[in-house]
Amino acid sequence: MKRTNLEMQELIDNNPIILMEAAIVERVRRSNELKLHSELLNAPLIYQSNGRMALQKLYQEYIDIAFDSNIPILLSTPTWRTNQSRVLNSNSSKSINIDAATFMLNLRNSQKEGQKNIKIGGLLGCKNDCYSPEEGLSITEAQEFHSWQIKQLVQGGVDYLIAQTLPNTIEALGIAKAMQTTKLPYIISFVISRNGLILDGVSLTDAITYIDNNTIQKPLGYMVNCSYPSFICPEKQPASVFERLIGYQANASSLDHCELDGSVQLEMDSICEWTDLMIKLNKTYGVKILGGCCGTDDKYLKSIMAK
Repeated sequence: MKRTNLEMQELIDNNPIILMEAAIVERVRRSNELKLHSELLNAPLIYQSNGRMALQKLYQEYIDIAFDSNIPILLSTPTWRTNQSRVLNSNSSKSINIDAATFMLNLRNSQKEGQKNIKIGGLLGCKNDCYSPEEGLSITEAQEFHSWQIKQLVQGGVDYLIAQTLPNTIEALGIAKAMQTTKLPYIISFVISRNGLILDGVSLTDAITYIDNNTIQKPLGYMVNCSYPSFICPEKQPASVFERLIGYQANASSLDHCELDGSVQLEMDSICEWTDLMIKLNKTYGVKILGGCCGTDDKYLKSIMAK
């Protein structure tokens, strides 16, 4: 475990830019070839031959882009919604998180070379609606609730843990407390509004300080995801934010979450503008991990690498 922490920290320290995957769930949803599970989304696809092939194809696109540029890439298990209550209320295998981790590790092992440049993260989300901060759990509730999934992901052999699209700072702390008990490196990733605040109204500065001060093993770093890159308003953020903000996985559209959620058509702004904003976060503000969220695909990662 200690070696894994060192490897992840060295990865961050020694690389000026690191790729993270672009959209997975959204691309599956819009492909019309596969059906997402009503509760567990893309996770059960690992048990279907056509589902495995589709997921492997998407992940491989992102791996190839990173390999072509000789830079590391962070991938996440397809487990964003496989928390205990959802899994137990479904007909899926109770070991789905372990199996999803194995699926990703096998994908990495299938690469002829460069395996050391691929890190697999065990992914989870908040318990309830990621755009409704008022539904967030208390610290104690979150620590207890998320521990089940976290333990399974660790058992599956992931390199690090990552909680994404978190709208509530209190629940985020509970997740961090559960993650720190594993001794694995972990990342906390918030969803923010166009005013640069987390959806519960807390600033990134205050949220980072709050979690750092109330954990023994602090997060490897913090990220923002499921938000357009301009939403962070970098010029208005204190410099201290970028000492701990290590990544940004951005939406393709600058529409608000309420406008994007459930949108029938795929929404996206100019890919050139998106790329320029992402590159600015990297080169001007030192945000090293760049990836895509809703509306993005391989073209967005290729655009980053072309700069």
